[in-house]
Amino acid sequence: QVQLVESGGGLVQAGGSLRLSCTASGSILSLSSMAWYRQAPEKQRELVALITRDGMTNYADSLKSRFTISRDNAKKTVHLQMNSLKPEDTAVYYCKVNVNWRDRWGQGTQVTVSS
Repeated sequence: QVQLVESGGGLVQAGGSLRLSCTASGSILSLSSMAWYRQAPEKQRELVALITRDGMTNYADSLKSRFTISRDNAKKTVHLQMNSLKPEDTAVYYCKVNVNWRDRWGQGTQVTVSS
């Protein structure tokens, strides 16, 4: 059984930073693309950033100047460094990881940015 555990969310003031982490555990034969999505209230879930097994990255255009995705393959972990946070970044952030040739979602972590 494969699990994804997210951490690092919380409440931060505008202009602050947070670092999210998502770690995969269990019987893992293959770990491919890793990504972060977010869903604000009454909005659709949207892609924030993605990183391939080889380290190639893709970002939402509006976020690439403030957010950085990275991964540690040995620790089966993906990080999202978020800087200069704005109130509009408030959302539930989800990791999505392709594990054993299947996309799996984390449980989500709340990020709240106060003005």
